[in-house]
Amino acid sequence: MAVAPINEVRKVINYAVTVIPPKKIMMGMPLYGYDWTLPYTPRGEFAESIGNREAVDRARRYGSVIRYDQKAQSPYYNYIDEERRQHVVWFEDARSVEAKYKLVSEYGLRGVSYWVLAKPFPENWQVLDNMFNIEKVIPAR
Repeated sequence: MAVAPINEVRKVINYAVTVIPPKKIMMGMPLYGYDWTLPYTPRGEFAESIGNREAVDRARRYGSVIRYDQKAQSPYYNYIDEERRQHVVWFEDARSVEAKYKLVSEYGLRGVSYWVLAKPFPENWQVLDNMFNIEKVIPAR
């Protein structure tokens, strides 16, 4: 399953705006993906948190074709590792973050907040800069 499928994000926002003014809502934005070992079993192995660039590099290494789930608005791919275990990797790319940023405008939300800034994802910042007027504010001392 996608990290933040757009259809599920929309459901949460639809509810949130009924109880919180939109200008007080900051939408969470994941800057990471997950590499799941299949088949998933409850109490089994956890998914590996993976950077979006790392996800693309891993797809190249295993010769995987990156697909795009239209309903979730999220990229994913499958691969088989050296131990013959199947994996599915869900992550974010420029298309998926653009879809999420469109929700911010559509609902008039205050903005976004990010989770896991330590994993490089420069495409996110390019999309953000192209879609919004960014004002850098330096706090007064």
